[in-house]
Amino acid sequence: MQVAKKIAVWLLAVIAVVAAGGYTYMQSAFPNVGEAPDITVEATSERLARGEYLAHHVAGCIDCHSTRDYSRFGAPMVEGTMGRGGEKFGEEMGFPGNFYSPNITPHHLGDWTDGEVYRAIVSGVSRDGRVLFPVMPYPDLGKMDREDIYSIIAYIRTLEPIAYDPPASEASFPMSLIMRTIPAEPAHAPRPDPSDKLAYGKYMVMAAGCTHCHTPMEKGEPLPGKLFAGGSEFALPAGMLRSTNITPDKESGIGNWTEDMFVQRFHMYVDSVYVEPKIGPHDFQTIMPWLFYADMKEEDLRAMYAYLRTVPAVPNAVERFTPAK
Repeated sequence: MQVAKKIAVWLLAVIAVVAAGGYTYMQSAFPNVGEAPDITVEATSERLARGEYLAHHVAGCIDCHSTRDYSRFGAPMVEGTMGRGGEKFGEEMGFPGNFYSPNITPHHLGDWTDGEVYRAIVSGVSRDGRVLFPVMPYPDLGKMDREDIYSIIAYIRTLEPIAYDPPASEASFPMSLIMRTIPAEPAHAPRPDPSDKLAYGKYMVMAAGCTHCHTPMEKGEPLPGKLFAGGSEFALPAGMLRSTNITPDKESGIGNWTEDMFVQRFHMYVDSVYVEPKIGPHDFQTIMPWLFYADMKEEDLRAMYAYLRTVPAVPNAVERFTPAK
């Protein structure tokens, strides 16, 4: 009996040493993306225009890094909060920790180099080496055209400084370790010519983060066979919201949608014609940034539709919303 106890104690000690060694290794070896590059982004008029379009209406930068009014349908941006950060993606919504979007106005980024901003956007590593949780879709942003990323950097440098410091983000264990392995060097690809509708549509779908919300994930990785099939859950005070199936499945996806229907679904929220209604605490709400995407260019939306028609149709009936009891 004494021998058995000694063996058990010895095994526990070995496991503890191995675990401690693994933890130390994870802390020291990751993230493995190198130092921020030494770059200077020139703010040309072309970059500023392109960056404003991407940041507001495609990549979702302004959507996530501003305060949104969830008392109105579509959660429009609260005036005077553009870029200040503080939007919470917390445990109550199903996230593995509590994450807050940082301030991206010059109040916070003013002393960052362009290379440090670039590394945060495309590799998910902050100026101080902290890993950003991939609710910010840096795995996709790192595949965008380098020039598009430079345009976003040029534009956000022009935001009005807002003196606001959001709470620090904190991941739960073991995600606090797992997320250290997610950052990677960017794999930029040139933006296809719009005349190549399918390739351009695929690029814009990626840039808009469609994969990120409409594909169920596990430990930061998409579930096999579920690309764009919907079902990702977001717990809101009013109930459980789920992303929709946007594959061409005719029963549960958008297989019966025409191109015009797809475009109209976005453009119905254009500011000049749409007024966000007040909603009650138990009414349906969405986190889909319709009010930002509404001003996406028609040619971009039509290309996105064309690409989505080519992805595998996945039967996956999604209950869009389950009210809280």
